[in-house]
Amino acid sequence: MKKVILYVHGKGGSHLEAEQYKNDSIYVLANSIGAYFAMHTLQDCEIEKAFFISPVLDMERLILDMMSWGNISEEDLCEKGEIVTDFGETLSWEFLCFVKENPITWNVPTEILYAENDNLVSRQTVDGFVGSHNARLTVMEKGEHWFHTEEQLGFLDAWMKKAMG
Repeated sequence: MKKVILYVHGKGGSHLEAEQYKNDSIYVLANSIGAYFAMHTLQDCEIEKAFFISPVLDMERLILDMMSWGNISEEDLCEKGEIVTDFGETLSWEFLCFVKENPITWNVPTEILYAENDNLVSRQTVDGFVGSHNARLTVMEKGEHWFHTEEQLGFLDAWMKKAMG
């Protein structure tokens, strides 16, 4: 039986990011917001293992954090429907309601690569997820949410090899 890779990239990403893994036996490989959508979409599927890079593990928390960063109340968002923040994100009342009304149940063994300086997902959120799920965490010191430098990509490659081993 052949193995299949399902790579779900983050915002602004591309399927080409997964080229280096096309011969590996990975069931789900997701990055950033792709991890949230993978968990939402695949929560009832028989997934052998997941590999998440800088994952958005609690979408509601992220939206509420972004609302706080933009000084936006739930009432404001409800009234306006959508608000474009000063930092370039569009917040949606409809999506916030969707997230609240559709909780995720994730029972897949999961390897997580998290960056110490992640500016979107707090360490508290990651630790909470790891503590309540079948997940193992690796933290890259001085790393960023988006793994893109030569050093970060090298760390990512080493993590993938170790996590798959």
